[in-house]
Amino acid sequence: MTTVHRVSTLALAATLLGTGAAHAQDPRLLHRLDSTTLAAVGALMDSARTAGLPVEPLVQRALEGAAKHAEPDRIVAAVRRLTGELGLARAALGRESSPAELDAGASALRAGVRVEDLTLLRQRRAHTLTVALAALTDLVVGGVPPDSAASAVLALASRARDDQIADFRRAVERDIALGATPAAAAAVRVDATLRDVTGAAAQNPNAPRKP
Repeated sequence: MTTVHRVSTLALAATLLGTGAAHAQDPRLLHRLDSTTLAAVGALMDSARTAGLPVEPLVQRALEGAAKHAEPDRIVAAVRRLTGELGLARAALGRESSPAELDAGASALRAGVRVEDLTLLRQRRAHTLTVALAALTDLVVGGVPPDSAASAVLALASRARDDQIADFRRAVERDIALGATPAAAAAVRVDATLRDVTGAAAQNPNAPRKP
């Protein structure tokens, strides 16, 4: 092979590799991150994709960092941390969990909820966990201690519908805004919600349960 031919072959290979790398990147990130950050975030996304984890939350986390003009190393660290949280959520919730459930589970873990509580929630609730996980996260972020928030949501998990869990979370937030302590608000409202759920079931025992 001549020198010219060899150089041409190498150039073609480099072009093809570069094209493949570009296709691996999410186009929304191409003009938002510098090349070094883009490569690091892209590698994390590839690892997540290979592991069967949802990639969209990682894209959104990187875009959020770029919108806030965060330092490149902080963007990469945030995406790496979220990748780990998604992996922990999948381990706790099961491999059949939906991307939305894993994203919500990662948010709960980041708020301070224990991995064990996510596993218990999966065991107690037959249908989708997205609303229950979001309520759990919102309660903790709103000041309810993680153990108290988890106990309340777990108490509702096997019996309450999604709309009832959402109503419970809103009621706790209202009570806190009116001056109740977060833990007390959660305890009072979960008892009231359970009474409502039990009463509704007693009045119409043959009604189908809705997720």
